[in-house]
Amino acid sequence: MKRPIAISDSANFYVSAERIFDPTLKNVPVIVLSNNDGCAVARSDEAKALGIKMGEPLHLLQDKIKAHGVRVFSSNYTLYGDISRRVVEVYEDFTPNVEIYSIDECFLDFGGFKDRDKHARAMRREVLRLIGVPVRIGIAPTKTLAKCANDIAKKNPIFGGVLDVMDDALATWLLPMVPVGDIWGIGCKTDAKLQKLGIYTAADPRDMPTKQARAVGSVVLERTVLELQGEACLAFDDIEPQRKGMAVTRSAGTPMKDFDTVFQAVTAHATRAAEKLRQHGLVAGTLTVFFHTNRHRLDRPQYSGSRSTRVTPMSSDTFDLVEAARRCAQAAWPKGEGQAFGFTKAGIMLADLIRFEDRPLTLFDVEKPKSAALMSALDQVNNRFGMKTLVLASEGMKRPWQLRSDHRSPRYTTRLTDLPVVR
Repeated sequence: MKRPIAISDSANFYVSAERIFDPTLKNVPVIVLSNNDGCAVARSDEAKALGIKMGEPLHLLQDKIKAHGVRVFSSNYTLYGDISRRVVEVYEDFTPNVEIYSIDECFLDFGGFKDRDKHARAMRREVLRLIGVPVRIGIAPTKTLAKCANDIAKKNPIFGGVLDVMDDALATWLLPMVPVGDIWGIGCKTDAKLQKLGIYTAADPRDMPTKQARAVGSVVLERTVLELQGEACLAFDDIEPQRKGMAVTRSAGTPMKDFDTVFQAVTAHATRAAEKLRQHGLVAGTLTVFFHTNRHRLDRPQYSGSRSTRVTPMSSDTFDLVEAARRCAQAAWPKGEGQAFGFTKAGIMLADLIRFEDRPLTLFDVEKPKSAALMSALDQVNNRFGMKTLVLASEGMKRPWQLRSDHRSPRYTTRLTDLPVVR
């Protein structure tokens, strides 16, 4: 018996999250912008109908925005992350195993349900009732086929948001509706190669010899072909794998022109990375700091700095990570005086992550019981009174490096001051 795998994704997720708390956004064109309000990264169906494309810069959309009353929002990641968490909680009431694939997509174990279609539709109704986000669900014996089913359900209203292709004959009939370039795991270059071979839809690769698939697109395409044939090659992760790395990066709202400003941003990113480590019960063994100028501004001086260091002993202590980050930032800083660089992005990357209890100890390690208590107190205060209630002094107070977000909505679900008020 083949194991049914479902994938559920939220429709225009960022836009849907904004619409939960603002009824005036219903049936009007809405776009959500990328970091620093650069370009459109989420569009309502109404905005798509106006010809607004994914990744289109905001400054090129001004005429359409004025002519059609397009509502514009900055990315509100705090809100989107919390809404995503709430959606997953509903999924967990309908299946024993949920694998989070992205902020708006989850693979679900649908094994053991007699009427999968009915079960999926009940889950879809419950997500809409409790959270207010519409979702679409594809069901199949492999992840790749489930993604294809989801794509078909998304684009064809006749399926009512749910499509089950566990039946091979049904899959054979429907796969011609999916362009080969839309298949999960097939990029632009592989798409071009396949089209030259006369392969245009998801139905065509099913008959492709696996040796030919490997020659055209490596083992990745070979695996995709097998998945389209119904052979599961991508395991369903019943247990979430331990994270091996972590990154916290942000673009700056205004160019950072001196070391103190760059280090304020680096401190903030290292602080957030340390919080994430403690949330997952992990410690880091390697830390990397990077910062760079705007690569697209060829009329300006360019510089990219990056340095890594070992964190010894391995740690999740905010002070340890910030001190390591300072050493890296100082080593990566451009030499000489009067450099006219304006750094537009900085970040922290952590590697060699292991669980706290598994961390290696050395002969000269010194126990720091006060450090653990201090970090616990820091996290409790910030959890209770809001992020950034307590920060390190090196993070600064004015924070000129913060992202530009001129159109951000309130953080309705995570800040008491932003709770919606009914009058």
